[in-house]
Amino acid sequence: MELSKDPKIVIQDFDFYYGNNHAVKKVSFDALGREVTSIIGPSGCGKSTLLRCLNRMNDLIPETKAQGKILIDGQDIYEASVDVVELRKKVGMVFQKPNPFPKTIFDNVAYGLRINGYQEKSEIIRRVEQSLRDSALWEEVKDRLTDNGLSLSGGQQQRLCVARALAIQPEIVLMDEPASALDPIASAKLEELIVRLKEKYTIVIVTHNMQQAARISDKTAFLMQGELVEFGATKDLFTKPTRKITEEYITGRFG
Repeated sequence: MELSKDPKIVIQDFDFYYGNNHAVKKVSFDALGREVTSIIGPSGCGKSTLLRCLNRMNDLIPETKAQGKILIDGQDIYEASVDVVELRKKVGMVFQKPNPFPKTIFDNVAYGLRINGYQEKSEIIRRVEQSLRDSALWEEVKDRLTDNGLSLSGGQQQRLCVARALAIQPEIVLMDEPASALDPIASAKLEELIVRLKEKYTIVIVTHNMQQAARISDKTAFLMQGELVEFGATKDLFTKPTRKITEEYITGRFG
């Protein structure tokens, strides 16, 4: 799947409300195809809210409101004509805590294929193997595909969730603090995986780990109280930020 280096995601003057709570305020930035874009900022700054807006997961919460535009491949995903089910096939998601289903390793990965109408057994088998290879898990589980997914270690469970997201062949993968529940070794494996995945996918990741953002992302967006403070190449943002508040956050003076 070839993705160009054009903007894959364009966020324009985007606001999001939970009732009267103005959680995301006039945010604008682009995420390029086949790059990792990190969203950083202190707790409660709107990082996860913004991430979930990219596949309209927040639609499931009552009394929410979106204003402004989010374009994916040039289409505003908040237009009334958008099929949200199709959008979520294109924009996969990996959550903060590993959340495998209480099913076999194979069935965890095959789940999305089956609910999306795949019936050809050979194609399901092929896609499950490819997804487990892409998530760097195949060699560890190829002889135990009938074991329960919950029998895996925490790091393996999270890579299984990545495989589950990849099985339906999304173009964009969203990750909401995917390493926060993992030990340092499992986190390092997941970081290596993310860097490798950008060869095929556009990745947007929320992380509270400054070092992680610096290691794995091409671009970084820094949010404070729902507002975009600074956005740019990760190296520049971490070594020569343009705003004093950015420098204070990344050097650990607050947050």
